[in-house]
Amino acid sequence: MKRAIVIGLGIFGFNVVKELYNSGLEVIAIDKRKEAVQQARDVSSKAILADGTDKELMNAIGLREDDTVIISFGEDLAASTLITLHLRQLKVKRIIVKVPDEEHKLILEKVGATDVVIPEKEIANKVVKSLISPNVLDFIPLADGYMICEIAPPDAFIGKNFTDLQLRGKYHVDVIAIRDVLTDKILMLPKATFVIKDSDVLVVIGKEKDIDKIK
Repeated sequence: MKRAIVIGLGIFGFNVVKELYNSGLEVIAIDKRKEAVQQARDVSSKAILADGTDKELMNAIGLREDDTVIISFGEDLAASTLITLHLRQLKVKRIIVKVPDEEHKLILEKVGATDVVIPEKEIANKVVKSLISPNVLDFIPLADGYMICEIAPPDAFIGKNFTDLQLRGKYHVDVIAIRDVLTDKILMLPKATFVIKDSDVLVVIGKEKDIDKIK
């Protein structure tokens, strides 16, 4: 991602701007509320006071095909749809839109958004997952019931290697990486002889129903 343009600086939009900017990316923040733009000035490359649905504004910014545009208009479906259609006309390849529900998501996908997110739903899923499977720290859902997730190893895993545990045979999951929480170092594709420490987090891939059995 060479440049990101974030349109709409509510809680979601502002935090996206902040995180992208802190990661070293060029970020343009846009909102029609003066206070929101003032707040974003210290955490963006440029903050613009304007209506994000204005076609002339998009032309003035000089959008490029390799730009990523994030749209965060809350429940304003008309505004989200309008700017998405215009961005498609400008041949922007990646358009990410925040929506409140599945109905909005379906509409935005139909008009050309490449990614549509429902933050509240994703947060709810993570809360539920943390309650049902306390050892699951974070996860990314994949197709056909598969997921990649970080799990805290159960006490029975500490001091043992993957040959001892036979995770693929017992649980039908694969460990693709190890993250040491003390050093924050990542070890990709650990060997079968790797001995698990209590400071390790396992990054595994498998079906959700199988990962949930690791307790």
